[in-house]
This record gives sequence, structure tokens and C-alpha cells, in this order.
Amino acid sequence: MEYIYAAMILHSAEKEINEENVKSIIEAAGIEADDARIKALIAALEDVDIDEAMETTAMAAAPAAAPVAAEAVEEEEEEEEEEEEEASEEAAAAGLGALFG
Repeated sequence: MEYIYAAMILHSAEKEINEENVKSIIEAAGIEADDARIKALIAALEDVDIDEAMETTAMAAAPAAAPVAAEAVEEEEEEEEEEEEEASEEAAAAGLGALFG
């Protein structure tokens, strides 16, 4: 995955995605570069429009994230309701205690 990230960094920096540049980024990250993997990456990216691929991936990721976010909101609302119920019960108990104190 780090090889793909290196290619994305080069693309974002508007630098040429070639073996030398990918290798320098990988090595700068402290990873031992594998020349075969770099060559395979360069070959695989020859006919790829990286901008289009990134947009497609971003659009595919957004709908997948929406249910997770909705679920988190629901859980938070349930926790708030439980806390309110506990507070109501404690207030009721304190009120009864004051009456019979």
C-alpha cells in the first residue's frame, strides 16, 4: 500500500511517477524499497487516470461511511436518553427522601 501512497504523493506534487521518484519516497519513509514492486506499480499505472481513480474511490467511500455515521449518532442519542432517565430517577428518589427525611 505504501507504494500506492508514494504514487499519490508524487501525483499530488505534480511530479513524474517513475521508478526513481517512487523509490526515493519509499526510502525516505524508512522502508526498504523493492525494485520489482516499484516496476509493477509503474507498469500498472501507465494507463490509469489517477484523478479519476481518486474521485471514484472518494465517491464510493462516502456512501459507505454514511451508515456508520448514522449508527454513531443513534448510539449517542440512546446514551443521552439513558443518562436523562437516570437523572430523573435520582431526582425522584431525592424528592421522596426529602418528604420522609
